[in-house]
Amino acid sequence: MAEHTYAVIMAGGGGTRLWPVSRKETPKQLLPLLGEETLFQSTVSRLEALFPPERILVVTVAEQASVMQEQVPAIPPENYLIEPAPRGTASVVALAAAVLKRRDPQAVMAIQTADHHILNKDLFNYLISTAIAVAEKKYLVTLGITPTFPSTGYGYIQQGDSLGGDYKYPVYTVKSFKEKPDEATAQLLLQSGDHSWNSGMFVWRVDTILAEIERQMPDLFNSVNEIATAWETPERNEVLRSRWNGLKSQTIDYGIMEKAERVAVLPAGGLGWSDVGSWDSLFEVLLPDMNGNVATNKQYHLALDTHNTLVYSATDERLVVTIGLDDMVVVDAGDVLMICKTDQSQRVRDVVEHLKKHKQEKYL
Repeated sequence: MAEHTYAVIMAGGGGTRLWPVSRKETPKQLLPLLGEETLFQSTVSRLEALFPPERILVVTVAEQASVMQEQVPAIPPENYLIEPAPRGTASVVALAAAVLKRRDPQAVMAIQTADHHILNKDLFNYLISTAIAVAEKKYLVTLGITPTFPSTGYGYIQQGDSLGGDYKYPVYTVKSFKEKPDEATAQLLLQSGDHSWNSGMFVWRVDTILAEIERQMPDLFNSVNEIATAWETPERNEVLRSRWNGLKSQTIDYGIMEKAERVAVLPAGGLGWSDVGSWDSLFEVLLPDMNGNVATNKQYHLALDTHNTLVYSATDERLVVTIGLDDMVVVDAGDVLMICKTDQSQRVRDVVEHLKKHKQEKYL
């Protein structure tokens, strides 16, 4: 079966919560935020143990594709599926599934996101291998993350009964998907012991997911079918543009998964997973010093009486000095300096909205 397994990387996002380093021209997945490799490069290298480059597809927008091809030249150019404009993850999945089905009707696809960080690669491979075996039985499989704190930033998956079968890893049916909760609800979900964070990683057969899309989102199904039919013809771009622009923006979670029938979850603990979604999430991924500080460019940070503070410097030309700071985020992007309390770092989105509204495009 291995020759029918494919990875599909969703890579079109802008990563606005990591502004001012993540910008339109250089979104977070194209940046070496956590080390030498960019997030996109580390996603590909994590997948290569299970999928050769010719079976890794990337769905992205045109302005990012050329940089990605430079960063990972091993992935063939025809494996880049270019979406004319962002239309949500349901459209991304549907397009990839429809194009892949024409290439290989028996295909099983593992949906990944270009900006996740995973520490435990061996466990990741184990989980994906198990998920592929479950997907073969016509289940829509999702990878859950065992919660480590009552997060209000993730959706939750409630597991039901154990799924019978000789699998290498515990697999459960899914009872329900829950949207991002408030603080009190998150506490209850954590205590219940039967909820996982929704990681946004999925595994399924292309025919299974397309049947579910046809049932729940028939307009999307018809559009991607027309696009896939024209994919290897000179009309591809014209059909793609005309059908794509009419699509409603929707996530795969709300559009399909919440009402799907045969859904399974693998709740993963110890994966060392982070969606690197905001500046405060870097505390989970990078090793803090004895004072709880994280500095990405240590030789250019001088800390006096500073604790639990993140200093991210995108330039080697400036020494950043912090004195008497606690629980802060300091980001020096060269043309923008941002300073905020750690617990306010999600509000970076508000700044981006403000800059858009006031036409300060040069900072976006």
